[in-house]
Amino acid sequence: MHKTIVRSRSLIPVGNYKHYKGQHYKVLYVVQHSETEEHHVVYQALYGDYGYWVRPMSLFNDFVTKNDQRVKRFVKTTNTV
Repeated sequence: MHKTIVRSRSLIPVGNYKHYKGQHYKVLYVVQHSETEEHHVVYQALYGDYGYWVRPMSLFNDFVTKNDQRVKRFVKTTNTV
């Protein structure tokens, strides 16, 4: 299982990301669901109560429509918040 997680992390590197709505988050881990083996991204809000979130990798990497344009849901940033 460890090799799977390491390989998956290369798809979503640990670090800071900006959500398409403007909020900033930090990706902490890519993990694997014990029953479905689906990969999920564990990330933390860098605002408010700094809550933790889990989202399927497929949705984390997904595109959304904003102002009639397709944009990535999360974009990696080099900024620290």
